[in-house]
Amino acid sequence: MTKLWGGRFSGGVDALMERFNASFPFDRRLYREDIEGSLAYARAIERAGVLTAAESAAIQDGLRQVLAEFEAGAFVEQPGDEDIHTAVERRLRELIGPVAGKLHTGRSRNDQVATDLRLYLRRELRLRRAELRGLQEAALALAERHLDVVLPGYTHVQRAQPVRFSHWVLSWFWAWHRDLERLDDCLARADVLPLGSGALAGTPLAVDRVALASDLGFAAVSENSMDAVRDRDCVAEALSWAALLSVHLSQMAEDLIMWSSAEFGFVRVADAYSTGSSLMPQKRNPDSLELIRGKTGRVIGHLTGLLVTLKGLPSTYNKDLQEDKEPLFDVLDTLALTVPVATGVLETLQVRPERMAAALDDGMLATDLADYLVAKGLPFRQAHEVVGQAVRLAEDRGVALSGLALEEWRGLSDLVDSDVSAVFSHKRSADRRRARGGTGAEAVGEQLRRARAILEVSGTAVEGGQDAG
Repeated sequence: MTKLWGGRFSGGVDALMERFNASFPFDRRLYREDIEGSLAYARAIERAGVLTAAESAAIQDGLRQVLAEFEAGAFVEQPGDEDIHTAVERRLRELIGPVAGKLHTGRSRNDQVATDLRLYLRRELRLRRAELRGLQEAALALAERHLDVVLPGYTHVQRAQPVRFSHWVLSWFWAWHRDLERLDDCLARADVLPLGSGALAGTPLAVDRVALASDLGFAAVSENSMDAVRDRDCVAEALSWAALLSVHLSQMAEDLIMWSSAEFGFVRVADAYSTGSSLMPQKRNPDSLELIRGKTGRVIGHLTGLLVTLKGLPSTYNKDLQEDKEPLFDVLDTLALTVPVATGVLETLQVRPERMAAALDDGMLATDLADYLVAKGLPFRQAHEVVGQAVRLAEDRGVALSGLALEEWRGLSDLVDSDVSAVFSHKRSADRRRARGGTGAEAVGEQLRRARAILEVSGTAVEGGQDAG
């Protein structure tokens, strides 16, 4: 098959180089975007006087036939199909004859692939956005079902202070909200049309790029043709967004993996999201969560790989940019599984309040004891010292803090009185944190209301956008 660029060459391409150079095995998934862009471009160059109405109609009819073949799984690849653009143009020529060659007038594969990528990103990121909002919905529902459950909060993987389980769940809602904001930001920057930039210098045709952008549903056109064909910022941003989202998912998964162990027993992952052992019949493994954690490294690796690819490129298009697609495809495919699985885990998670309550101990109320002394007039640093001495005394005696006699407390500070017993309530400790953002019942209730309102607003922010057909 004659190459799109073959006129300048006298010799053939080595068979190994053919395989090395070809991107069709992976970029064929851009067929919808490639044809969508070509349909709009045919209309644009018809308006510019390059195509007659009949030629434009023939090209558009042929492109729709090619699209139908792809959609039906009937498209037959040929050995010379170097990439998705070559394949579509080759098949179009077979269907409608030499007039197909007019479609590429004033257009380069450089601005064509940049346009395909942005069309693809818009569509896929909107799908991932809906899935992310579904995850947030699942988090809110889980928090609402367990508003008053209290469990140990941890720092340094050591018991720290009592917190509400709902407060822990909502901590991920807000992390995912930032991910949603970053996704919307990425979508806004992807919504810029490169088509009409040519290979690097722009087009000599009287193409109305603003009308072309409108035809394809883009919000803006690129301002510089050299930048437009080089720019892969939106791909890097999408991978960066995916990496941060994956990190948040992995951190949540790590908590649940630990909490589902026999040693904790705070939660039980549903059978639907667990697997067993081929050797040990008793095993129940939270493999869904472990895979979420494991795939995060893969996502981060793709971001790093693309940045390294981009860092040394000279101006405009270079073949290195072929390496942007496989990592992007893999990351978006990975998230298309990871986020719904995480959603399913939360929707079916069995919470075990009795195990959480059993893990609460008096040591977690040490700060509340210091606050008690502060309320009696002792400066916090001195109160901290007194309670530290009480902790050591209780450890030496082998009793809980609440097991110390009043006389022993008064030996540490004469400010301690019988009312100290009221401090030894984990629910009271949690409820004292009533300031905005805290784990108190009032604060968590208000947090839930704000989260619900934000989620409702975010549902109308981008999802209403429709790609041009």
